Amino acid sequence: MAVQPPPKKKSFKQEYVGFLIAFGVIGIAIGFVIGQAVNKLVSALVEDIVSPTIGLFLPGNLENMSSTVVGIFGTPLEFKYGDLISNIIDFSIIALLVFLAYKMLSKYKLIEDKTKPEEKK
Repeated sequence: MAVQPPPKKKSFKQEYVGFLIAFGVIGIAIGFVIGQAVNKLVSALVEDIVSPTIGLFLPGNLENMSSTVVGIFGTPLEFKYGDLISNIIDFSIIALLVFLAYKMLSKYKLIEDKTKPEEKK
């Protein structure tokens, strides 16, 4: 039997970089930063363009639309349904952008398309 030499000891820096590469932490971090930027951009689009445009057809701005109800103990409660609608629009646009990015990346085979059935070997 051949005796194998002990594995070469890696430095902390080498282990750390290997960990980041193995688990794709750098890619996740880049995706997170880009996601935050897209979120800010879409939120600004909805707040500055979409909501005022919808507000043209409503009795006020979308974010200011609310309903006040007096509770059992006489305290007024405000239901901000306009803000909810604005956040739903915001989410829908972000979900559409994520879907389009997924389709584009899978088209160029940069990611695996999970929507297609697996081929039998």
